[in-house]
Amino acid sequence: MSIAAERKAEVIKTNATKAGDTGSPEVQVAILSERITNLTNHFKTHVKDNHSRRGLLKLVSTRRSLLDYLKKKDEARYKALLEKHNIRR
Repeated sequence: MSIAAERKAEVIKTNATKAGDTGSPEVQVAILSERITNLTNHFKTHVKDNHSRRGLLKLVSTRRSLLDYLKKKDEARYKALLEKHNIRR
């Protein structure tokens, strides 16, 4: 499930490190977290939707890779991001 353009713009605005920032790990993780949340809610009603479940696993894997990169580069930003989005690790 994708997110609406307005919601995506709002997520980018709240997580951007500077003006016009759309590619930082913080923004990417925030967008992925939003999509993961939407898909998780989708599976509460559509239990047998295994095609979308595969997409969910890919999103989680991509987010995990971004978090690993951020942890390697700057541990403080990594920990702040985990707290902000309530990501377990």
